[in-house]
Amino acid sequence: MKKIFKLVLNTVPRPLLIRLSIVVRPVLAFVLKGSRFTDPIDGQSFRMFLPYGYGNQRSNVLSPSTLSLERHRLLWLYLERKTDFFTAKERKKVLHFAPEQEFYKRFKKQTNIDYTTTDLLSPLADVKADICNLPFEDNTYDIIFCNHVLEHIPNDTKAMQELYRVMKPGGMGIFQIPQDLNRAVTFADDRITDPKERASIFGQYDHVRVYGRDYFDQLRSIGFRVVAEDYTSKLDPAEVERFCLAKGEIIPVCFK
Repeated sequence: MKKIFKLVLNTVPRPLLIRLSIVVRPVLAFVLKGSRFTDPIDGQSFRMFLPYGYGNQRSNVLSPSTLSLERHRLLWLYLERKTDFFTAKERKKVLHFAPEQEFYKRFKKQTNIDYTTTDLLSPLADVKADICNLPFEDNTYDIIFCNHVLEHIPNDTKAMQELYRVMKPGGMGIFQIPQDLNRAVTFADDRITDPKERASIFGQYDHVRVYGRDYFDQLRSIGFRVVAEDYTSKLDPAEVERFCLAKGEIIPVCFK
């Protein structure tokens, strides 16, 4: 199964992969039903989660029902338990880059948010836009989600500046990235263009850097106040295992 998933991830274009997954998801959820692991996003339980990874495949990480990964389930728990995202009575404007399927329909249904999605390629995007040149007014959004996007962007500083520009004063953003916490300094090399070499060095064929611990300082240099939230350390270890979370993963919570 791991070899099949790896082949699909590395050969099927992402927009098509999104469309195909919508069809396959109900079948996977039915076949793998059980009680060992639970997806906190929809509450469904399974005997196993699916493997995932463009390079090294990780076991029990992809939820059969929502297709969420560790980072998605961690973010959901954080929003549910530590913020008023789902319960705020005052309507908030939300901008979501490269919207994930597991969140898209749920966020769309929320009556307490004015929800806009954006991306250059995603079929789920309301607005097709370049993150380095956004078509939105200054100080527009209360909440911005930009998760696992910046590692794809050659000029990530410009992208961060645009995120800061369109966020309202007092607003919040969550900008998750694949991060190597063993690295003090982010590594990038524009000369590396071969997809296989990129996958080997950066972890995925379409990534252009590996972020280190200095990622938070880079966001601060733009003007954000950053909280590096180690949220799995605040959860019961049994929950970390049951929800198939990545222990020690940091949520970059940014404020303007």
